[in-house]
Order: sequence, then C-alpha cells, then structure tokens
Amino acid sequence: MTSTTTPRDTSVLDRAREVVLDRGEALGYDDIVAVLNTPDELLPDLLALAHEVRLKYNGEEVEVEGIVSLKTGGCPEDCHFCSQSGQFTSPVRSVWLNIPELVRAAEQTAATGASEFCIVAAVRGPDAKLMSQMREGVKAIKEAVDIEVAASLGMLSQEQVDDLVDMGVHRYNHNLEAARSYFTKVVTTHSYDERWDTCTMVKESGMELCCGGLVGMGETVEQRAELASQLAELEPHEVPLNFLNPRPGTPFGDLEPMGSSDALRTIAAFRLALPRTILRYAGGRELTLGDLGTRDGLLGGINAVIVGNYLTTLGRDPREDLALLDELQMPIKALNATL
Repeated sequence: MTSTTTPRDTSVLDRAREVVLDRGEALGYDDIVAVLNTPDELLPDLLALAHEVRLKYNGEEVEVEGIVSLKTGGCPEDCHFCSQSGQFTSPVRSVWLNIPELVRAAEQTAATGASEFCIVAAVRGPDAKLMSQMREGVKAIKEAVDIEVAASLGMLSQEQVDDLVDMGVHRYNHNLEAARSYFTKVVTTHSYDERWDTCTMVKESGMELCCGGLVGMGETVEQRAELASQLAELEPHEVPLNFLNPRPGTPFGDLEPMGSSDALRTIAAFRLALPRTILRYAGGRELTLGDLGTRDGLLGGINAVIVGNYLTTLGRDPREDLALLDELQMPIKALNATL
C-alpha cells in the first residue's frame, strides 16, 4: 500500500512574499489575519520569510537599549496589565530616582554597548516637577556619557513636546497598547484617541516616535492584526512588542501567558506589517519565549532588544543577549551621533 502525504498549503506565505518582498509593500489587515492563523507546520517558513524581510529593509544590525524608571508606581491610570497602577493591589511601591542614580544607570547601559537609554515615569503625563527633573537629568547624562536619551512620560501637551525637543530627547515612547476595538477592555481612565494624539504630536515635532503594544491580553487574533495595522498607519520609527507577563494584583493577573508559537507568529506578522520599522523585543519575552524562542524571534523579524531588567520585572542578563547576538553574527548598531 502506497502512503500519500497532503501537500502543504503555502498560499498565505506566497502571498506575503509577493506583497512585501516583490512589491515592497506592507501586509494589510486581511493578510495579517491569515498569517496569524498559519499552522505550526508553516511556522519555520514564516519566520524565515520575516527574517528575509528584516534583512532586506533593515540590514543585519541590532539596536540595543536600556531603560530605567525615574518614577515607579503610584500611577493614577488603570491599565489592566500594569502593576504600577495605584488603583490595584499589586506590590509596587512609589519610588523616585535622583539625578546621580540616573547617570549611573545610563553609564551602566552604555557599558553593555547600548546606543540608547530611555527614562520612563509611571504617570498619566508629566507635571512641572517631572519636566524639571527630566531637563536636569538629560543634561547630566549627556555630560557624563555618550548615549542617546529617550523618554516615556505618558500623554503630553504640545508645550511639553517642545520642551523635550529642546532638552535633546531624540525619541519618545508612547504605546497604543491595544487595538482601538479592544482598548476599553484594557484601559478606562483615558482614551485611545488621547494616546494617538500624543503620538502624532511627537512625530510632527521631529522626535522619533517609539510606539508599540502588548499582546496576549485576551484579545482575538483579529484584534492583534488590527493593532499591527493601526501601528502601520501611524508609521512609528520603532515598535516595541510586549508580551503579557501577568502581574499579581492586576485585572489581568490570572491570564495565561501567550504560547511561544503564537508569540513567534505575532513577531513575524508584525514584521510583515511593518517591514521598514525597528521591531524591538520588549517586556515578557523571557516568560513567553524563553531562550530558544528568543533566538527564533531574532531570526524571525526582530532587530532590536531591551537589555537588562524592565520596569517592574526581571529581564535576561545583558551578557546573555549580547552573547546570543554575537553567536548569530548580528552586529550591534553603533551610536549615531547625527540623530
């Protein structure tokens, strides 16, 4: 008796290759949904395609960044994934860093080979005190170490955007977090449009916009594709991709972490939706992907990483990430002094 095997249906990948590689276009919503629904047997081929897209449009270099929280905890907003919200019972206390501590953190980040240092504050938006501390901190960092300074301080006014430009902040992070259709399931104390407006002001100011989201929060595959499409519409310079790390005491604390195959499909889909954008590993990858999945993601569309710890969770030892990049022969992007 002769055994037969069913040929693999690669039409989804063939379509993605035609659109992104042959025609040089971003993958649209319907095609992103199809990619996110590819079977596990096609995952290696999907990752290989996403890596080919990354190399064609972004090259081999990997951008490395460190982050530090200037003001931790006590945030008035109710982002359901975040242990820094003052509305939940998560065990994160409110802490402020002083300027010498900021400078030390920047120096330690630069020592890893990182080209960027991001200052983050858990606030709805910066008040006069925070903006004053930012000005002092950015000045001290630039005098002490050769590294680009980025910021993530919540929603901004036009005056605050202009002040950050004047300070020399070259990139601003403000995530959409979730698709418009799912946003009210994630945050109720501010709107999707408020986030979008801040992102638009940042782009118009000349600062680079870093804007991504968080997946694995109970959204549908279609809503995951919607988020990718909306980010593509916004056209940020960089997209940090976070995977939910359920935090005790938050409304999403009991959700199951996303499976590694779904996470890798998401990485590839975001690369195909954003072929020319920096796609950065951010929070949750250690839990969701582990060591092997982290490698697969770097060979499946990722071209930037945050090294060290995150805001309220531990990351990998920076030496492990740097050793992996070296093993994969992925050069670290040198500091660009012209930014």
